Amino acid sequence: MASMAKRSARHVYQNVPGSSYDGSAVRRLEREPVAQPRVRPRERAVARPRVKVREAGKVAPFAVAGFAAVAVFAVLLLMSYIQLAQISNDVVSLKSEMTTLQSDEAQLRAEYALAYDLSDIEQKMTADGSMSHPQDSQICYVDLSEPDSIEFPTGEAPVKGLAGLVKSVQDLVGEIVEYFR
Repeated sequence: MASMAKRSARHVYQNVPGSSYDGSAVRRLEREPVAQPRVRPRERAVARPRVKVREAGKVAPFAVAGFAAVAVFAVLLLMSYIQLAQISNDVVSLKSEMTTLQSDEAQLRAEYALAYDLSDIEQKMTADGSMSHPQDSQICYVDLSEPDSIEFPTGEAPVKGLAGLVKSVQDLVGEIVEYFR
């Protein structure tokens, strides 16, 4: 029934003279016909020339050796950094230990100085008679004003003359040979 009402309304307006109602309320503007774009025929794509591609080559042994050397040096560098860190830690611990030992040394030296008082030792030793002051007759003075003239006895008598010269040359040559051995 609703469809019949639509049909009748359409027909009513279409039958009115001078009316160009086509079912929409929008007025049509007259325009020039739009030119349709020309469609170019498809051109065949230009075939690219075939380029010869080089085959994948073998891995060079020098490249493998180079990469292996770099890896070894990287590991050695890492190990040296580890050793450096350990040595730095050892140095810090040894410095702290050294300061502790220096303070202990100062304390022990003070105790030693108090323990060995020479005047106390002298009084104890002289009191029991095991030690006594020297008498004037026991004191001996040494004269050091003359230069030293020490001779070590070797048990051999020095050889004089031509035999002494030959012996000293032999000794000199023997010392030179012994030096360069």
